[in-house]
Amino acid sequence: MKDDTEKLIIATLDKIRHFLQRDGGDIEYVSFSDGVVYVKMHGACQDCAYADNDIKGLVEVILQEEVPGVVEVKLAN
Repeated sequence: MKDDTEKLIIATLDKIRHFLQRDGGDIEYVSFSDGVVYVKMHGACQDCAYADNDIKGLVEVILQEEVPGVVEVKLAN
C-alpha cells in the first residue's frame, strides 16, 4: 500500500512541478510517514520567503485531493 501511495505522490508532484519551475524552483519528494509528505524545495524556491505558502497553498491542497491518506506536507530537514 505504501509503495502505491508513494508512486501516486510522486506522480502528483510531477503534475504540479511546472508551477514551481516557471519561477525557477523545483520540488523533491523525500518521504511519506503517518499521513505527512516530506519534500525539499530547490532552486529559487529553496530560499524563497513564500516556500511555506507554496507548500500549504498549492502542494498540500493538491496532494490532499489526489492522494488518499495525505494529511499534511512539510519541508524535510
